[in-house]
Amino acid sequence: MAAGLTILFVSSEVVPFSKSGGLADVAGALPMALKARGHRVTLATPLYRPSSGESPHPIRADGAVTIPIGAGDTNYPVTLRTLDDEAYPIEVCFVDNPDLFAREGLYGSADGKRGYRDYGDNDVRFSVFVRALLEWINLTKQRFDIIHVHDWQAALASAYLSIHYRANPILNEARSVLTIHNLAYQGVFPATRFKVLGLDPGYFAPMSPFEFFDKTNFLKAGIHYATKINTVSPTYAHEIQTDPVLGSGLDGALRRRREDLSGILNGMDYTTWHPSNDSLIDTMYTADLADEGKAANKRALLKRAGIAPERWERPLIGIISRLADQKGFDLIAEALPEFIKLDFNLVLLGTGEKRFHTIFEEWNDKHSECCRAFLTFDNELAHQIEAGADMFLMPSRYEPCGLNQLYSLAYGTVPIVRYTGGLADTVSDADLNPGTGTGFVFEEYSCEAMLNAITRALRAYKNPERWAVIRARGMAADFSWDRSAKQYEDLYERALRVDAATAFHHH
Repeated sequence: MAAGLTILFVSSEVVPFSKSGGLADVAGALPMALKARGHRVTLATPLYRPSSGESPHPIRADGAVTIPIGAGDTNYPVTLRTLDDEAYPIEVCFVDNPDLFAREGLYGSADGKRGYRDYGDNDVRFSVFVRALLEWINLTKQRFDIIHVHDWQAALASAYLSIHYRANPILNEARSVLTIHNLAYQGVFPATRFKVLGLDPGYFAPMSPFEFFDKTNFLKAGIHYATKINTVSPTYAHEIQTDPVLGSGLDGALRRRREDLSGILNGMDYTTWHPSNDSLIDTMYTADLADEGKAANKRALLKRAGIAPERWERPLIGIISRLADQKGFDLIAEALPEFIKLDFNLVLLGTGEKRFHTIFEEWNDKHSECCRAFLTFDNELAHQIEAGADMFLMPSRYEPCGLNQLYSLAYGTVPIVRYTGGLADTVSDADLNPGTGTGFVFEEYSCEAMLNAITRALRAYKNPERWAVIRARGMAADFSWDRSAKQYEDLYERALRVDAATAFHHH
């Protein structure tokens, strides 16, 4: 593997600077793992800030570059600024324009009547973001081997690279990689607004890379123009090409690029999520002391949840999730009467759709002796559930990668999951694969299939020797970011082998 690639990592959110979802965690962790493997990574992200006021992050006094970017009839002066923080090991370039990025939320804001509403000018915000970056590279004559763009917000960078810079001596050597974290979010805007993108109107035509049911679709254009495309698990990469529901209208576009589409599992952060060094749990433990460690954490969690002490011997199932159909909560809601009969205890943590809040509030009142739902966000409690539960339930309808099943394996909390996306790639069924299984898996999206998997897990739990073996296998698994970074290196290498003629023509 050729070490020392220069990589520009383009993401609309990055921990610790901004976060709305899992994309931010990946954008915070993967560059660190690539740097550790000898590559030079520059992170590029918008400079979000409160509507009044200074940058929330320390900025270098020198070296800022201001570039005017025209969007429709408006000119936006965009300033590219560098993070000034010795403690942060990656170079960060902030794309700054207060009109576009000094707002309440990253992509939208609370709207009294409707709950939450996306900003109407997100097409301007994120097209200007990536256009400014490409112009900055051109002006400063920096050479990048790979421009790695994430989700719809950055996807147009690969289109601009192909359309505007194919003859540019600085940028024509760069290859673009598009990572799709969740295909359901695509950046779809009215056709009438195509003019704000700074492209010839001829690019918007029926069946063109930009056109999607007479609207503009950022992700579709990115899929068309990127040199290589990946998503965050091998099974999800297959599902989005073959299942029209999971393909969200882009399955055809993805099938056309199937030779260039792959899946790489997200890693997880063992410095934050590992029972041997987790200061948020009652008792730290290692795999060889899992029995004692799990027991101590389980007692602490049952006490916190107010479960009746005479029930403490029973198996404990944990759930940490957004309360939404995507996460299987329609199945869970339907199964609640059966859950009570199956004689386990249950602790749930999460927030989401109002109807599920109502169901679990009633349930807290009726079944407080065996079940407790914490309808809130609580990071410390999330760690305590991973450490204290015996099993972890994730019956997702779809799951591009998923992290909680990885945390559960690390904590010796045996996962019960549906066979989809990253769940299918990381959990192996202990009944089907007695020699290698790490959890319990069901395929059909139904209440019955889920209850069957739970019943099989409860049966295995009654056999302590077998349970200890299943648990130990999960705790031994390696889902580190270094493992993922190696696979991204291979993907970058494949992208760099694509010659300019192929990389820049319309696929």
